[in-house]
Amino acid sequence: MSELITNIGELMTQDHDQGTRRNAAVVLEGERIAWIGDAVHAPAADTVTDAQGRAVLPGWVDSHSHLIFAGDRTAEFEARMAGESYSAGGIAVSVDATRATGDYDLTRLALGRVAEAVAQGTTYLETKTGYGLDVEHEARSARIAASIADEATYLGAHLVPAGADADEYTELVCGEMLQAVRPYVQWADVFCETGAFTAEQSRRVLTACRDAGLGLRVHGNQLGPGAGVALALEFGAASVDHVNYLTDDDVDLLAQSWSGWEAGPGTGERGTVATVLPACDLSTRQPLAPARRLLDAGVQVAIASNCNPGTSYTSSVAYCVTTAVLQMRLSVHEAVRAATWGGALALHRETGVDEDGRRAVGSIAVGHRADLHMLKAPSATHLAYRPGIPLTHTVWRAGVRAV
Repeated sequence: MSELITNIGELMTQDHDQGTRRNAAVVLEGERIAWIGDAVHAPAADTVTDAQGRAVLPGWVDSHSHLIFAGDRTAEFEARMAGESYSAGGIAVSVDATRATGDYDLTRLALGRVAEAVAQGTTYLETKTGYGLDVEHEARSARIAASIADEATYLGAHLVPAGADADEYTELVCGEMLQAVRPYVQWADVFCETGAFTAEQSRRVLTACRDAGLGLRVHGNQLGPGAGVALALEFGAASVDHVNYLTDDDVDLLAQSWSGWEAGPGTGERGTVATVLPACDLSTRQPLAPARRLLDAGVQVAIASNCNPGTSYTSSVAYCVTTAVLQMRLSVHEAVRAATWGGALALHRETGVDEDGRRAVGSIAVGHRADLHMLKAPSATHLAYRPGIPLTHTVWRAGVRAV
């Protein structure tokens, strides 16, 4: 079956060749995009959807989330709003609740969060383990993550459990726990931060996970200057996420990692994406990550929700895009690009058809996965122009109308 979406007022493709088109149309065939062009030249299709002048974007690619959890941390949030500072230790509250919740309920909760994300325009998402922190529960979280998300990440190195020796726990993360989660995950992550894992412990985790064939990501430089960015670059990680506190050297090194990349067509050797998490910055009252500075330096930037129970309990990428425009000084196009094509770049899904048959996401181009987000507005500018207004009209996920 084919579907023609026509009379699109603004089609923001995030594709180098197509750019932003006016009075456009798109044809979907199955899960792929089959044709893009002017509405007046659109071919026939089995069904027709009239956009009536609305804007269409790629679906959001949320490259950083923590959806496998149970419990509630509103007390911690209230304390933080009253002036207490955020520390990594709050993760332990979610660990206790997650371990106490059965498989059925934990899966049901995670699926509900995915549904919330899709209803707001997210069509491709990554999620992590990290609230199990023992072999049994991390393996369970990995299995559930693989069943509910597009990309699953191993984050056994989220926090050292209470009462555990940090070095002994790090060995567990690098050994038996890694073996237990390996069948379910594509990525590994480590929280390299004061109160979580030291640089040396993080290096051990990254080495073991790289040797196991996993792609690498790093939580870094969230609560203060640290080794996260340097470690991510040392290991060629796909992304380093948070990046609130960056030195000039950090920015320069991130920029240098993209020196072999042609930003226009998106070709060459990828560097390390800097993923910014605006909703988390606001909730933890950290300085907003310097997205403007990073882009100006030539770093590729992604925007993600960081949906989690402690510091960013939202799956609204649109909210993060709005914040990036209003408070981080990105243009609307830059923010949308970071939340679509940038997220795909951070997951190595921005181009081509991989050996596993999964199509490129994050941009609207012939042959890419048919992930589209139609707004109740004539342009993407309304995402920032009308902050807080729910603007999702229709969502197609792999060619299927999901909203």
